[in-house]
Amino acid sequence: MAAIYSLYIINKSGGLIFYKDYGLAGRMDTNDSLRLASLWHSMHAISQQLSPISGCSGIELLEADTFDLHCFQSLTGTKFFVVSEPGTQNMENLLKHIYELYTDYVLKNPFYEMEMPIRCELFDINLAQAIQKDRVAYLGR
Repeated sequence: MAAIYSLYIINKSGGLIFYKDYGLAGRMDTNDSLRLASLWHSMHAISQQLSPISGCSGIELLEADTFDLHCFQSLTGTKFFVVSEPGTQNMENLLKHIYELYTDYVLKNPFYEMEMPIRCELFDINLAQAIQKDRVAYLGR
């Protein structure tokens, strides 16, 4: 049983620039993943405006009966979110690590154009290693 179902990266405009499915069942098609990313971007923006706390950065955790959605927003507005099993811990650390991989392998890639879909082999390899390491750590508990 995997702790992480899927990973999404959304640009500051709300466009899905990366999607990876790690679950074994219930895979979404491309249109569904685009809709989910767009919906999350909108909910995140609305929550920032409606929050009674000044300086709120938006929703960081959405808990449901069958999944948890953890979100990290970078200073540039790029959102990283993971859909995981309910009660999965330490997703904030994983999301920050994924952000570091993004900055190291995507943003420093001279062939990458900002706000465009991510097509970077080194990012994919290191991301797979990070997810596998997190999965092993989760199963070892």
